[in-house]
Amino acid sequence: MSINGDPAKTSQPRRKGPLELRRKQAAVEMSDQHLLDTKGAGQFVHSDPWRVLRIQSEFVEGFGALADLGPAVSVFGSARTKPGSPYYEMGMEVGRKLAAAGVAVITGGGPGSMEAANRGTVEGNGVSVGLGIELPFEQGLNQWVDLGINFRYFFARKTMFVKYAQGFIVLPGGLGTLDELFEAMVLVQTRKVTSFPIVLLGVDFWGPMIEWIKGTLVAEGMVSAKDLDLIQVVDDPAEAVQLVLHWTPPVSTNGEQRPE
Repeated sequence: MSINGDPAKTSQPRRKGPLELRRKQAAVEMSDQHLLDTKGAGQFVHSDPWRVLRIQSEFVEGFGALADLGPAVSVFGSARTKPGSPYYEMGMEVGRKLAAAGVAVITGGGPGSMEAANRGTVEGNGVSVGLGIELPFEQGLNQWVDLGINFRYFFARKTMFVKYAQGFIVLPGGLGTLDELFEAMVLVQTRKVTSFPIVLLGVDFWGPMIEWIKGTLVAEGMVSAKDLDLIQVVDDPAEAVQLVLHWTPPVSTNGEQRPE
């Protein structure tokens, strides 16, 4: 209520947790009143403050589950890779080799190349981890995941891929694989993570992309030629594992420049 028609002169401000509310903003229900009186369809779970708690819980669950994982490598690749195909066999071999080296394998937990890497890890008696994501077209974690975490939010999941891995091995894949690859490259380029090897497996598949980066991005000054030092491309799963476990970072990268 205003005094003498002056909206700046109001009754006492309302406090709602850390918020201080005045004038029209003060005309809201108390939090506990809203909680106890609400008999509706639970719309509160779709509010932004509630989402913050969900996001927080995903980080807490992920950190808690993976904190004692030990050395690990994240392996990416297409969910559409068919069992028995060359790329699937590559994924299995990567999993076996990492398991033999005593290194855990982290994948997106889905089918295709992710399943292959998890399967090879289990067959090699290693630790197989799957970080799933809520999607309309994938059916949960594959059967070869021993430790699985399902996420609602991509950014929480991506944090786990980087935080608990000492490097990436990237099999041929589509948009999701490219997203993870280029995000990792940006993190290394900008020195958000250091000493983080990224190995691409499949020269014929990745070769045209590398040539496009050289012929277009580097040629037009969009990236530095040194940025290509951030990745290595090989055909042999054993070599990929060797590189990711014993990689020596280049002397300098383009980390001083802001990526466009």
